[in-house]
Amino acid sequence: MYCARRRPATGGPYDRRVIEIPRELVASLLSYGEESGRALLAALPGRAEEFLARWGLRVDGPPLCGRVSLVLPVARADGTRAMLKLQGRDEETEGEWLALRTWAGDGAALLLDHDAETGTLLLERVAPGRHLSSVADSRAATRILAGLLARLSAVPAPEGLRRLSDIAERMTARVPEAVERLALDGERRLLLDCAAAVREVAGEPGDRLLHWDLHFDNVLAGQREPWLVIDPKPLAGDPGFELMPALWNRFGHGEVRWRFDLLTEVLGLDRERARAWTLGRVLQNGLWRCEDAEGPGGVRLDRAQAAIARVLLGR
Repeated sequence: MYCARRRPATGGPYDRRVIEIPRELVASLLSYGEESGRALLAALPGRAEEFLARWGLRVDGPPLCGRVSLVLPVARADGTRAMLKLQGRDEETEGEWLALRTWAGDGAALLLDHDAETGTLLLERVAPGRHLSSVADSRAATRILAGLLARLSAVPAPEGLRRLSDIAERMTARVPEAVERLALDGERRLLLDCAAAVREVAGEPGDRLLHWDLHFDNVLAGQREPWLVIDPKPLAGDPGFELMPALWNRFGHGEVRWRFDLLTEVLGLDRERARAWTLGRVLQNGLWRCEDAEGPGGVRLDRAQAAIARVLLGR
């Protein structure tokens, strides 16, 4: 998502050039890893100037940011308004340009240009302050999100992306060590049940192009379409692995079953497979929490995700 506040950083090493870095981005990048964050922050002004010149762009608005990206509203030489997105490269951002090029603007922001070496993207202009989460009726927002998910996940994944088959294999291998770090017996059993569900479907991991992180704040108002998807972290796999962000974002315990039923119906999914892959997302996030913790024991699963898993397991 793009952050709405636009305060520049001052007084540090990141305000020496024309391009200013929002404070939110400075804090976010340093929180992900101080050394790598500082390196990217130091590189961003020069990289911005490089691509403004290379692609004949001029900045026409204050800088914006995602959690790990600098986003500049720009205009092309022909007057086309666009967004220049500058970011680091990692496993999740590596295929962003490829996913956007494959979708070709069908429900997602249109890719106008890209540099695969740096991960720099030139995207069609969207309204950074108007997220789908601004729609007060969460059920209406979920219907919009479901329609976008159905369009995106109907597309076969291109070669070169991460594959759900590999992710599932790595996840299930890490379960025994991770559960030892959980504080409660009930949550240990829950994570083991999630792993068992993944094992049941791992032999058919799917081949669709998945966004992986499609929640309400990664959908912005557009001009070409009312709503456009941004910020994919793409992989190839089963669309059932896409549902968790829509269940978790704007969480309401009483809404879980309704949202799951709507999503599976609109996407045309087998409910049991979708349930298993959604439990796989609980497993994935639970493993990350366990691995990020220091020392054995004491770790708790995210409360909302644990509640979603219990609903899907009929508990």
